Amino acid sequence: MLQRSLESAWGTIVPALIVAALVYMDLSFSQWRVLVALGLVASTAMLFHRRLRHYVLLPSCVAFASGLALVMMSSGMR
Repeated sequence: MLQRSLESAWGTIVPALIVAALVYMDLSFSQWRVLVALGLVASTAMLFHRRLRHYVLLPSCVAFASGLALVMMSSGMR
């Protein structure tokens, strides 16, 4: 049971590492917006693909974490 729960953690750990790497790249506000949009489009496209459907959490989690970073950036600018 514990092994099964640890197998599913990669779906959130990998995107968190990707977003952490993107934060250090110092992207602009418009580049973050494009990244969020691409993540949402990729999630939608992966839902309809038979083999990629199992990995749909990866781009959606990247889009969610990027959106959170975007909100933090915009609130810090005011």
